[in-house]
Amino acid sequence: MAEEFEVDTFIWDRNFITGLSDVDRQHHELVDLFNELNGSLFHGNDTGTAELEAIFERLLAYAAQHFADEESLMADVGLDARHLAAHRQLHQQFVEQVRSMWALRHTLRQPAETIMGFLTSWLGLHILGIDQSMARQIVAIRSGASAVEAFDHEVRDTDQGTQALLKMVGNLYHVLAQQNNDLVAANLQLEDRVAARTRDLAAANDQLQAANLQLQAFSRTDGLLRIHNRAYFDERLLEEVARARRLGQPLAILMMDVDYFKRYNDTYGHQAGDACLQAVARAVGGVIKRRTDFLARYGGEELVALLPNTPGDGAMLVVNRVLVAVRSMGVPHASSDVAPYVTLSIGAASAMPVSPDDAVAGAQVLALADAALYQAKHQGRNRGVLG
Repeated sequence: MAEEFEVDTFIWDRNFITGLSDVDRQHHELVDLFNELNGSLFHGNDTGTAELEAIFERLLAYAAQHFADEESLMADVGLDARHLAAHRQLHQQFVEQVRSMWALRHTLRQPAETIMGFLTSWLGLHILGIDQSMARQIVAIRSGASAVEAFDHEVRDTDQGTQALLKMVGNLYHVLAQQNNDLVAANLQLEDRVAARTRDLAAANDQLQAANLQLQAFSRTDGLLRIHNRAYFDERLLEEVARARRLGQPLAILMMDVDYFKRYNDTYGHQAGDACLQAVARAVGGVIKRRTDFLARYGGEELVALLPNTPGDGAMLVVNRVLVAVRSMGVPHASSDVAPYVTLSIGAASAMPVSPDDAVAGAQVLALADAALYQAKHQGRNRGVLG
C-alpha cells in the first residue's frame, strides 16, 4: 500500500489581508473550515461517514454565504459591472468544481491530498487575485474615484504578469476538476485511454505546481513598486542576521523615506504619487544591486535595504550614491521645503549582531537605522545619517 502524507493546512499570513474587516474575517473562517475538513479526511476512520459529509456541506454553505456577502458588498459600493460579473463567475465555478471533485473523490488515487490541495490553493489564489483587486477598487471609490476609473486603473496599472499568472492558475484548477470527471469515464473504457488521461492529469498537475511556485514569488513582491514587500523583508532580516553572526560580518540597514511625500500627493494627486514612488524605487534599485543586497518596500513611502557584510563607511557610500540617484531624476516637487525636486532622507546603521536571538538582534539594528532616519529628518532632510 502506498504511504499517505498529510498536506499542510492553510497557513495564513499578512499577504492574504485585503483590509476589508468582514471579508478578512470570513476568509479566516473558511481557512478554519478547510483545516477542519483536512483533519477529518486524514484522521477519520471512514471517509464516507455522515460526519465528514456534514463538515463538507457546512463548508459549502459558509462559502455560499461568504460569496453572497461579497457580491452584496460590491453592489452596495457600486463596483464596475465588469468586475462584478467576473467575480460572480469565479464564485460559481468554485462551487461547481469542488462539488464535482468531492463526488468523485472515491475514484481518486489520493483523494485527501487532491481535495485539500485544491481548496487551500484556490483560496490563496482567489484572495491574491480577485479579492485584493476588489479591495483596492473599493478603497479607490471611497477616496473619490468613479467605479469605471477604479476598474480601469486596476486593469491598466496592476502588474500584468501577476494577473496573467493568476488567470492561468485559475484555468488550470478548472481543467483539473474537469479532468477528474473525464478520468472516471475513462476507467470504463480501454486501458490505453485511461493511461492517456492519467498522463494529461499528471501534466496539468506539473503545470499547477510550477504556477504555484511562481505565485509564491509574486506573494513576496510589492504590486506597485515591483520590489520585495514588507513580509519578505521580515523573513530575510532574520536570515541575514543569522548569516552575519555565523560569518562574523557586519550587517547594514538603510531606512529611506521620500521627503514631504504627503504634500506631493496633495499637490499632484495619488496617481502621480504612485508614479513618483515607482521612479524612486527604480533609482534606488539601480544603486543597491549587489547579488547579496536586498531592497524592499517597508510601508507607504518608506523603503528599506539590507546590505550584508557592509561596515558603516561602506553603508554611507551607498547612501550618498542613492541620494544622488534620486536627486538626478529631477522629479518636480513644488511643495517640498528642501528642494524643488523629489529627495530622500536616509538613516543607516551597521552592526555585528549582539543578541543570540535573531529576531531581537535584527530589531536592534533596524531600530538604529530608524533612529538615524529620524535624525536625518530633524537635521533638515535630503541627507543621510549613520546611526
